[in-house]
Amino acid sequence: MEWGPLTLDDAPALARFWADVEAADRADERYSVDDVREQLTHHLIDLPEGTLAARDGDRIAAFGYLPVRQSAEGGVHVLRLWGGVHPAYRRQGFGRRIVAWAAGAAGGLSERAFPGVPAEIHLGAYDGDPGANALAGQAGFTAVRRFATMRRDLADGLPAARTPAGVSIATWTPELDDGARHVRNESFRDHWGSVPHTRESWAGHIVGTHNFLPRASFLALAEGRAVGTLITHAAPHAPNHEGHARIQIIGTLKEWRGRGVAGALIAHALASFVRQGYSSTSLGVDLDNPTGAVGVYERAGFTVTRSSTNYALPVTQRETRDEPAVAVHE
Repeated sequence: MEWGPLTLDDAPALARFWADVEAADRADERYSVDDVREQLTHHLIDLPEGTLAARDGDRIAAFGYLPVRQSAEGGVHVLRLWGGVHPAYRRQGFGRRIVAWAAGAAGGLSERAFPGVPAEIHLGAYDGDPGANALAGQAGFTAVRRFATMRRDLADGLPAARTPAGVSIATWTPELDDGARHVRNESFRDHWGSVPHTRESWAGHIVGTHNFLPRASFLALAEGRAVGTLITHAAPHAPNHEGHARIQIIGTLKEWRGRGVAGALIAHALASFVRQGYSSTSLGVDLDNPTGAVGVYERAGFTVTRSSTNYALPVTQRETRDEPAVAVHE
């Protein structure tokens, strides 16, 4: 087994890795070569210091991916660990080694990005993956939040579109993009774990990705000003996602909440998805969200299909980088 950082040349092998994981776990985590390549070239990842992979010949047996975050607002810098262990190599200690590596690498990565700011590693584990949840506990992580995926078939009756007085719905355009980013940042300012998107992170992760669907993304406008936004991505690479539109962001400015803006955006989006040929849609939600988001989505016909736990581990910033060992699939 050879251990070392990921490189751009690993994109095809990582896509095969996720195909094998999906075949074993049915967790909707298959990624195309383009998806993987986009992750490997993301401006927030340091491949030499922020990734680790175990290779068995031309097969990736396990990997960890630890990007810095674009902001440390709220007084804590979060590094979210992503990765996995190939089904053929589980229960052999690969996940533990990836976690130990991440705990050692996070201090140096965080210190360079946000010196002196307390840092934490976060990772998510699906409820149907007992190995990942056990691994998080064994590594000293603490469960801090609950999330869920909600899904809706578009063949069912759609909610009636009721746009609040003084509000209009517009399709996303480059000219409206600053307004969309502003709404996202302001509406998520009081959400747990959220930090503002910079222009660079917004372009790279939200509207610059090859999965962004501009014709299926919308803004709610009042007197020409954005007061709500809904951003949609495609997921053609994932199983059961043929013709699937995934809602990545729904946000309403705080002073406009309770007026039906989010419901109007969702109803407009669902009708648009149908016209554009999509057969289903989904979104992610914080189950502990105090704004009542779960209820808004349930009234629009969404139901929870999968839930997960977010774990956190404080780390100490330091200039030195320790050498090895999160895996979402241990």
